[in-house]
Amino acid sequence: MEIARLTEGGHVGAGVARHDPVQWRCRWKVEKYYGDDLSAAPYEVIEREGNLLMYGGAAALWHRLIGGSSVTAYDSSNARIGVGDGDTAADPLQTDLQGSNTLRKGMDATYPQHTDGVDAGAVTATFRSTFSTAEANFVWNEWGIFNAATGGRMLNRKVESLGEKTSAASWVFTVQLSLA
Repeated sequence: MEIARLTEGGHVGAGVARHDPVQWRCRWKVEKYYGDDLSAAPYEVIEREGNLLMYGGAAALWHRLIGGSSVTAYDSSNARIGVGDGDTAADPLQTDLQGSNTLRKGMDATYPQHTDGVDAGAVTATFRSTFSTAEANFVWNEWGIFNAATGGRMLNRKVESLGEKTSAASWVFTVQLSLA
């Protein structure tokens, strides 16, 4: 006589550690210079964190990630930092800056920057545009990153007063985006 015993059960989770979810992070900086001479020290620097990822921008990232080509890349030929005087609260449905005075400026040479790899340094993309004494001379209350000079997709948007830029100054805007 043979007796067999069957039981159900199991243990799942061996080797699986708790982790925090991935988060969209943004660090940005505006450096303000007298005139067009960027070799001197800036007279003011504003550094902050945070902005809002737009639905259209998130969709563009996913589209490009899976090999799509109908959405323009945020590359050195197309990426722009846009600034404006709008003060309407950021909403993820927005597709453009909200102000009556706006300007989208192309990237400085060698930007955007990203270092490929498998370490923590590889989770960041950096965008930078320089607005000369002849450009964007109005109150800056909003900014965003775009993939075209007009139209296209707004990746993100931030509403915050940065001051009034005049023809007596050049401002350098740097934005560092990461997933961490």
